[in-house]
Amino acid sequence: MHELPILLNITIALVAAFIGGLAVRKIGLPPIVGYLLAGIVIGPFTPGFIGDIATIQELAELGVIFLMLGVGLHFSFDDLLKVRDIAIPGALLQMILATLAGFGLSRFWGWSVPAGIVLGLAVSVASTVVLLRGLMDNSLLNTPHGQAAVGWLVMEDILSVMILVFMPVFSGHGEFNWTVIGTTLLKIAAFGIVMFVLGKKFIPWLLERIAHTRSRELFLLAVLAITLGTALGSAKLFGISLALGAFVAGAIISQSHLSHQVGADINSFKDAFAVLFFVSVGMLVNPVFLWQNLGLVVALSLLIILGKLIITLFLGTLFPHPAQTFIVIAIGLSQIGEFSFILGQEGVLLNYLSADQYSLILAGSIISIALNPFMYRLVPLLNQWLRNVPFLWKRLDRHDVRPILPESGIKDHVVIIGYGQVGCHLVDVLEMLHVPQLVIETEAAQIEALNKRGIPSLFGDAANSEVIKFARLETAALLVITIPDESSTALIVTSAKDINPNLRVIARASSMEGINTLTERGANHIVHPELEGGLEILSHTLLELNFPLREVHQYTEAIRHDRYNTTINTPEEFNTLQDMLTFIDAIDITWTKIPAESPLIGQSLSEANIRAHTGASIVALIRDGHITANPKSSTIFEIADRIGLIGDHDNVEAALQLIRGTPKVIETGDETPFIAPSPDTQIP
Repeated sequence: MHELPILLNITIALVAAFIGGLAVRKIGLPPIVGYLLAGIVIGPFTPGFIGDIATIQELAELGVIFLMLGVGLHFSFDDLLKVRDIAIPGALLQMILATLAGFGLSRFWGWSVPAGIVLGLAVSVASTVVLLRGLMDNSLLNTPHGQAAVGWLVMEDILSVMILVFMPVFSGHGEFNWTVIGTTLLKIAAFGIVMFVLGKKFIPWLLERIAHTRSRELFLLAVLAITLGTALGSAKLFGISLALGAFVAGAIISQSHLSHQVGADINSFKDAFAVLFFVSVGMLVNPVFLWQNLGLVVALSLLIILGKLIITLFLGTLFPHPAQTFIVIAIGLSQIGEFSFILGQEGVLLNYLSADQYSLILAGSIISIALNPFMYRLVPLLNQWLRNVPFLWKRLDRHDVRPILPESGIKDHVVIIGYGQVGCHLVDVLEMLHVPQLVIETEAAQIEALNKRGIPSLFGDAANSEVIKFARLETAALLVITIPDESSTALIVTSAKDINPNLRVIARASSMEGINTLTERGANHIVHPELEGGLEILSHTLLELNFPLREVHQYTEAIRHDRYNTTINTPEEFNTLQDMLTFIDAIDITWTKIPAESPLIGQSLSEANIRAHTGASIVALIRDGHITANPKSSTIFEIADRIGLIGDHDNVEAALQLIRGTPKVIETGDETPFIAPSPDTQIP
């Protein structure tokens, strides 16, 4: 039998990673923790099967390349620029302070200066994967706080890439060789010119040509060739790391409209080789060393989790932004991950770190990643604790935008929570109708926009602050909550009902569970955008199939009742709804085209006298694309005229018979047959 060492190592590594990832996921931890533990199990420091570190690490290089490609694909200068005032200086200062803290701790332990610097840099960088997962799991990704955290991580990614580039330059035990530094900068500049001038034009053009072949295999091969070719070329021709080459390739591809397809196609490769990378990292961990140095592990873990959290909150006192933003960022950054592994691995290769020192970094990473999902539960507790320290809260919860506060005597106004796409449209309409309104918004830029329009506003998070108490809900006519986060909406509804139990509340839900929750909290009207969008598509579909408007309306309302049935609590309320539907059903508005054989052709409205004959009234006429409301009695009917009829069901059916003859009757099995309209009946 042939020896297959590479295949054997890949198989064992992936099986171990699968078992480890599945096990930790069952207890609510990120799979990355399981991958690292799997590496420890098959590593040389534990009994049982020992994987070939050299083989797996060589394969793990592909993991680094694809990880950096993924970072580049999701890299966005636009995202960074939106929060540049907080992300750029904040990330820079945080990395400096965290690096100094890590360096200081290493000096206390007696480490060398290069080892201490690498430790500090590894501690300063958070995992993008873990941060995004945490924000998504806690419905924070699309909030201003989550966007600021993502921008912060983008800046950290940029700085980390630059650190990886310059680490080999200082391999002479920290001595500054300006010739080497100058040469490195020239190589980076040359690589940047080649990639962002020539590559920016060639790579998207090539992907476009390959996409036109309609071959999924060729497109995938093109992406792999571009990624690996760029990474290897950057290393061999310019002396730059594989990681930087892959990152630049991803950043260039991200500017193509095909970037999403590239991301989808490459995702499986990235995940598979990234798993091997994490397993290879775990194989370097020596559990015996960690147990013998448990105090060092605990100290480093506390620095990563609590130290970085305190540093970030301290920086919050220097920037004019809401406290909630820095609380979310601080929680999200209280861990280290893939960039820390790469930095530590580079430190080992350059003999800055020993294998045992690297194991210590990995242990801190495993612990911080494992605890990070639970850290988000501290957000409201931390918020409340900081409020109890007035001096600190005053320094932390600041912003440079002064909203236009509502007048003390404001009443019968509409309070709108959220000035996003939905809230913006609502504000526009209410302003046009001169309805008094007050907007509560968490984003400073939106408050500035409201200030320019002269619309009263309050800055803050209505779900997690006292701001809602200043919205004059006692005298408000209506509260409309447009934000997509259901948990925040539920908190707002509860607070609003506590202030004014009689206040009418319209809330937005994103799931059927959310509808139940908001109903229990006291929301009077709940809108599920996906459900309403589906009903709108359904309505247009049935209308295009020439079903009567009355039947379409009745069917969609029945679906609404089934989905929103939590809002119908008593038999009396349900009967009232049915009475309303019956009333609507009694009025039938139908548009029909006058056929060439119609007896009305050449007659005027007064001569046809449709109302006297049928009881239905003609309320509009469309001719040559122009609509005439309440046409004059002297109007002469012409071929292809479209007329709008209004009346009850029998009146309209009689009018249709008069206009175009007896319609076809379809037996439905019910006592009352369903009368189908002719094909030319249309409802605009």
